[in-house]
Amino acid sequence: MKASVTKGLGQGFVVEDIDLADPVGHEVRVQVQASGLCHSDLSVATFIGGEFPVVLGHEVAGVVTETGPQVTQVKVGDHVVGSLIQYCGSCVNCLSGRTHICLRPEATLRTPDEPSRLSWNGAPVAQGMGLGGFAQEALVHENQLAVIPEEMPWAPAALIGCGVLTGAGAVLNSADVRQGDTVVVIGAGGVGMNAVSGARIAGAGTIIVTDIEDAKLERAKAFGATHVVNSREIDPVEAARDITGQGADHVFDFVGARPVTAQGMQMLGKGGGLYLIGISGTDAGIDVSAMTALSNSQKVQGVYMGSSHLKRDIPFYASMYLQGRMNLDDLVSREIGLADIDAGYESLKDGTTARVVITDLS
Repeated sequence: MKASVTKGLGQGFVVEDIDLADPVGHEVRVQVQASGLCHSDLSVATFIGGEFPVVLGHEVAGVVTETGPQVTQVKVGDHVVGSLIQYCGSCVNCLSGRTHICLRPEATLRTPDEPSRLSWNGAPVAQGMGLGGFAQEALVHENQLAVIPEEMPWAPAALIGCGVLTGAGAVLNSADVRQGDTVVVIGAGGVGMNAVSGARIAGAGTIIVTDIEDAKLERAKAFGATHVVNSREIDPVEAARDITGQGADHVFDFVGARPVTAQGMQMLGKGGGLYLIGISGTDAGIDVSAMTALSNSQKVQGVYMGSSHLKRDIPFYASMYLQGRMNLDDLVSREIGLADIDAGYESLKDGTTARVVITDLS
């Protein structure tokens, strides 16, 4: 099959013919129909590093074409979305429903003494996050896949597996936003827009979005923002407190820069929560006054993958989209081919581009 292979740091994405093993155990072969470009994969390819060569890509949607002998949750012909959440299903966290913080995520992978799922010229190729979606096919543990309705379009479906789970899940699962609550979303990128969608589904009374780019703020209105604030032109803390009257119930930080996170804390009202999702550098973080947090009963919480259970949440978001209650179409700014990944990531530097999705796998 054809796959986009990253051979080392800074070496970009190059299409090669590689081999895909047959499924064993709980593995599922998926014919990829769409794969989203997420900044996490670009970070691995450019400065984080890891095992090379590697096939990255962790926002995957496709059709099941073959299953291993122990697979019980999907069948051939199912339309599925993959997620980077890897869970064993048997540890105490999984059994309590917290699959996003599984204690044995490696249980979804082959052991070191087993043949690699992917190989190139006879040598093993690493599989990014257990998915390897920048390819014509993927071999994935069934626990990383959720079945979606066949009428769900492929491009928006692929985005559900990471960006939608993270943004909407932060609101609906981590923060448990309730009807009438006030919400601030810091950062109007693709993931932040999913938080806006989540707040709308939850029935939030006020949804404020802050960013430094007017084009992104204008787009936020299409997702359900009730107020937008250009934080380059207006003090976002004053604006948020003026709009809410007494501070927000929930603030979601999708930027992760220390000064911006500090502003998020200042936007909170009594009993409010600050949720940390984005990380823009190694100095990301916040200094919290214990006295202020205690006297105002405020909390700061880190959020991983929207505290999601992929088997429950992916079908739910697909249903919300098909009912017209969740805007995913406006997330898909461009559709590209497998050979255009480098150019696709370059286009994401433009603030008017929300997300880029590979839909031509030929």
